[in-house]
Amino acid sequence: MSEDFLPIKSIDHVELYVGNAKQAAHFYRTGFGFSHTAYSGLETGNRQSASYVMEQGKIRLALTTALHPDSPIARHCHLHGDGVAVIALEVPDAASAYQETTHRGATGAIPPTRLEDEHGVFSFSAVRAYGDTLIKFVDRSQYRGAFAPGYQARGSQNGAAARSRHKGIGLAAIDHMVGNVELGAMNRWVAFFAATMGFSQLVHFDDQDISTEYSALMSKVMQDGTGKVKFPINEPAEGKKKSQIQEYLDYYYGPGVQHIACATGDILSTVKQLRQNGIEFLRVPTTYYDELESRVGKINEPVDELAELGILVDRDDEGYLLQIFTKPVEDRPTLFFEIIERHGSRGFGKGNFKALFESIEREQALRGNL
Repeated sequence: MSEDFLPIKSIDHVELYVGNAKQAAHFYRTGFGFSHTAYSGLETGNRQSASYVMEQGKIRLALTTALHPDSPIARHCHLHGDGVAVIALEVPDAASAYQETTHRGATGAIPPTRLEDEHGVFSFSAVRAYGDTLIKFVDRSQYRGAFAPGYQARGSQNGAAARSRHKGIGLAAIDHMVGNVELGAMNRWVAFFAATMGFSQLVHFDDQDISTEYSALMSKVMQDGTGKVKFPINEPAEGKKKSQIQEYLDYYYGPGVQHIACATGDILSTVKQLRQNGIEFLRVPTTYYDELESRVGKINEPVDELAELGILVDRDDEGYLLQIFTKPVEDRPTLFFEIIERHGSRGFGKGNFKALFESIEREQALRGNL
């Protein structure tokens, strides 16, 4: 087996550029159950931006807003609305990650950089991915602060010990992150992840797998050598009407992260709490649950509870999974979240595609965008 030239420890964090980070932090705290663990802003000496670090389980979101209108962050928000700007991967060596990926064709965005404060040394670098999305390489092995230099801890605890205690409503880790790209670009980005980062293709869905009467899309799933980091990439396919991918591209004004899938060990409890907190989900027709177990086999969860909450089920050769999707979490029909619980299955809910996408199309029709 060839040596992994880009070993990845985990998804370190996801940074969203938002119009108002204070309000976004409130939303992710009260809606999704995240804890506020670190802050950077005027009070910490940051004159350019304000950033709130939110944690739950092993998930870490950084919500960042510009303090000046000519900031690149402000321009990003003006063009795209609130959205994922940075996917940060924890690596053993940020400089090596930069050198290996740029040597293989990635475009550098941030050269290897070391920041130091009383908590140690924080190293990072970044390359460009689809659209305006950056992939950042982070090495925090010599850093013991709350998040990074320039950030102060918030709440009663900080660091890795805090994450294990920030259980929130049961969101445990990022299962995968999906990117939407323009028609004809999917294979180019598949090749990018394979060539520059050593990822391999896990699965491919074509327009026969993911289609309705009106629209279709194509998708390929790329994963790192450990299988822990998975990046599905979608592109629209020709159809009678506008696909959900094209709607995203139209309102995000380019390629970007479509959704973040968060794993939970108890999807029934998690979704109940999310609904109580005001998070809105897509719904499929109740007929979806007729003869559910005859389609997917025996499952541990009561079908009537799944139906009440709108949770979908799919099975493959390795087991089954449960999943549900939020509506977009901002006014533009762009970024949304998936909640997923796996029981052996490594798939992505292929058996649910038709019901799910018809549900999305109903929402598109309400927006006048189908």
